[in-house]
Amino acid sequence: MAERKTGEPGAAERKPHALIVEDDESALESLSELVGRQGFSTSTATTLERARDLLSRRPPALLLLDLQLPDGNGLDLLDDVGEESDIEVVLVTAHATVETAVAAVRQGVTDYLTKPIDVTRLKAVLANVARARELRDEIGGLRDELRKLGRFGRIVGVSKPMQELYDLIAKAAPTRATVLLIGESGSGKEVVAHTIHDLSRRKKGAFLAVNCGAVAPTLIESQLFGHEKGSFTGAVRQHIGFFERADGGTLFLDEVTEMPMELQVKLLRVLETSAITRVGGTEPIEVNARVIAATNREPEEAVAEGKLRKDLFYRLKVFPIRLPPLRDRPGDVPLLVERFLAELASEHGVAKTVSPDALAALGRYHWPGNVRELRNALERAFIVAESTITAETLQSEILQPPSPAATTAAGTANRPVEPQGAGAAEPAASPAATGGDGAGVVHVRVGASIAEAEKRLILATLEQCDGNKKRAAGVLGISVRSLYNRLKAYREEGS
Repeated sequence: MAERKTGEPGAAERKPHALIVEDDESALESLSELVGRQGFSTSTATTLERARDLLSRRPPALLLLDLQLPDGNGLDLLDDVGEESDIEVVLVTAHATVETAVAAVRQGVTDYLTKPIDVTRLKAVLANVARARELRDEIGGLRDELRKLGRFGRIVGVSKPMQELYDLIAKAAPTRATVLLIGESGSGKEVVAHTIHDLSRRKKGAFLAVNCGAVAPTLIESQLFGHEKGSFTGAVRQHIGFFERADGGTLFLDEVTEMPMELQVKLLRVLETSAITRVGGTEPIEVNARVIAATNREPEEAVAEGKLRKDLFYRLKVFPIRLPPLRDRPGDVPLLVERFLAELASEHGVAKTVSPDALAALGRYHWPGNVRELRNALERAFIVAESTITAETLQSEILQPPSPAATTAAGTANRPVEPQGAGAAEPAASPAATGGDGAGVVHVRVGASIAEAEKRLILATLEQCDGNKKRAAGVLGISVRSLYNRLKAYREEGS
């Protein structure tokens, strides 16, 4: 079918563009007219082959995609879209099942509509896409200016890992996609979630945070979904849950892997239907809250250990973002210190400075507790110090370089490590760039980060095991899945 363009000549280039793929000519005509009336230019196709041709010519802002097509499954077209694309994909199907939804989410679909199409819901989807495009342009303009100042929304940092994080936030914020934040405790997951909210179209709505591990299992369902009066002993009045209170805003579910498995089923249902049912209630209540989830576990390991449902994992990780630990960005420590000193001065009503020796010590420390530990350590020193925070006012462990044992991965303390002198040159790497000497010894320089030591140890062990990942994982005392995740991260670092 030939491409249709709506609007006056030249206007199509200024409008968000939609590619509609539907084999029913009548439905295609209706969809094209409706989408065009909502301010989009449109292209239409009835087959995968035609859709691929149009997609290559002009990438759309929105792809409305039928599931069943004459020459294949509509999801096959997602291979042509690509994982890094800004295209919002909405699946249109008359055969909606849980399996279909999970498969669609795994491949990057951000929403799906069932036939016959709810026109009101479709209009809402189109309005969201148009606003997302405008917001994405606005964020793009702000991003470069903010980077020069070392700040991005609520986040501080100028290091390469943080620049990469800013890029991901800028892509995720304007969309409706569910985000999964993965990072160590104290790495700033809630700050990142709040920044995504602040840069989204929901910024005027509420941002509510729930620590799923801090709420009693017997209470968390009521906290999330609410309850009706008399629904259980002690329910003396109706309670509105977090999902309803976050309507039009963002709900941050921290440590989602700590949520009871039976409640994970209900959460999955809410994410798929955008409706909740209060405890003791019978009527579904529509909610419009964007969910950002977070975990300090490796999600794949949590699934393997039975802590996280696989189908919920796929639904949550529409847009996964991994946060760098502070030890991987030591150059950001001075900026963080400056930020925290300003906050502490405001809280205590007195300004204090940091001496060069104290700042140097803070920069050398490996911060196993990440940004949270830095904030707490600085607050303690702020209280102890008179007018200037010196090295003497810092806790003793911060002043001591990490021992060689501390720089090895968990479960590998018995692996031999030969530290070099503080000023010694780093030994030449082996052909596999493992940092080993081929005799079962791994060289780690004093002051190296835990991540660097772990990488050297893992690669050296893998080389000693002749590339046998299962055997190497056994020697290291970690799961094979963890080993694969580490190796994947190392490949991405080198790309």
